[in-house]
Amino acid sequence: MDNPEIDETRDFWNRVADDWHIQIGTAGDSNRILNSDPVLWAFAGDVGGLRVLDAGCGNGYLSKQLSDRGALVTGIDISERMIAIARAQYPNVEFRVDSCAELRTVSDAQFHLVIANYVLMDTPDLDWTLQAFNRILHPNGMAVLVFSHPCFPQGRATVSSDGKETNYRWSFPYFEPRKCVDPPWGHFSSDFIWFHRPLSDYWKAFKASGFIVLDFEEPRVAEERYHLAENSRKLTNCRTRPYSVAFKLQKKNRAE
Repeated sequence: MDNPEIDETRDFWNRVADDWHIQIGTAGDSNRILNSDPVLWAFAGDVGGLRVLDAGCGNGYLSKQLSDRGALVTGIDISERMIAIARAQYPNVEFRVDSCAELRTVSDAQFHLVIANYVLMDTPDLDWTLQAFNRILHPNGMAVLVFSHPCFPQGRATVSSDGKETNYRWSFPYFEPRKCVDPPWGHFSSDFIWFHRPLSDYWKAFKASGFIVLDFEEPRVAEERYHLAENSRKLTNCRTRPYSVAFKLQKKNRAE
């Protein structure tokens, strides 16, 4: 696939891989722990004995969690540096350098489940990525996709001085897909590249690539996890801000 943006994406993630490893650690960041992980695991269900692809695995922490739950997991990432970190951290898990938009190392109908955890907003070619996910799934295979909420970009939010009001700034039309570059955040030391698309574009891409939407959620912290918040500000944010969206998809049979 000849796509300069894929090459740029690879270079970017190679450059920030060590920053990402600090940001995510071995358990995921607070947003994942507080908000989206419970939804991810509810959508994935019992993964014991399933062949699972962790697409865009980063430093491999989720691949390790899947393996601990009995999955036969393969983690792939476009970044060679990410895969090197993952292999060093978790030598008993299989990791490969591969692009989500191509999955050249994966044969057809090889996996029961694909999980892409905060990945789709970082891939420059959504359609090719979803078609690749569909191709490598068994008939009626599942995909669990969690990604940053496209309607409410947290990197472009401003909060009032009393913390009671959050505003989201759009410097371009919401319905216009485009590559975005945001200032460094968290542990990152360089600008952050991501790809904006309206929510409807994701839904249309799911359908066009041969998936049925089985479930959808906008993750938010549940009361039983309040105690995990590091401070009251974090808890308030997780109760009031829509950080992400989560989809559970199923591959359609050709006869359907």
